[in-house]
Amino acid sequence: QVQLVQSGGGLVQAGGSLRLSCAASGMTFSDWVMAWFRQAPGKEREFVAVISRSSNGRIYYSDSVKGRFTGFRDNSKNTLDLQMNSLKPEDSAVYYCAADAGLWGGQRTLAHNYHNWGQGAQVTVSS
Repeated sequence: QVQLVQSGGGLVQAGGSLRLSCAASGMTFSDWVMAWFRQAPGKEREFVAVISRSSNGRIYYSDSVKGRFTGFRDNSKNTLDLQMNSLKPEDSAVYYCAADAGLWGGQRTLAHNYHNWGQGAQVTVSS
C-alpha cells in the first residue's frame, strides 16, 4: 500500500522560506513520478512541480513558482522535498505531494491523473 507522509509547512512572512517534505513507502520509489500540487480555498488543485523518476532527474515547475521553488528527490531515502523561497501571499495554500507510476509528459501536471496523495501541509504567507 502506497503511503505518502508529509511534514513541514507553517506560517511565514512574505519573502521568507519554508521547506516541505514527503516520505514515501509501499512502492519502488524510483519507478514513480513525484509531484507537488497546491490548493487554495475555493480554488482547484494547482500544479507546482514535477520531478522525473531519477534522483538527478529533470524538474518542471509551474510559471508561478519558477525561480523561487526547488524540488529535491532522494531515491535512496524515498523522500521528496520542496524548498520554497521568496514566498508571496499568493503562495498560501495547502500543499500536497503526489505519486503515480504510469504518467509521462504533460499528464504529470494534471492533478486528476494522480492516485496517491499525501495528507497535505498548510503554507500561509503573511503580507
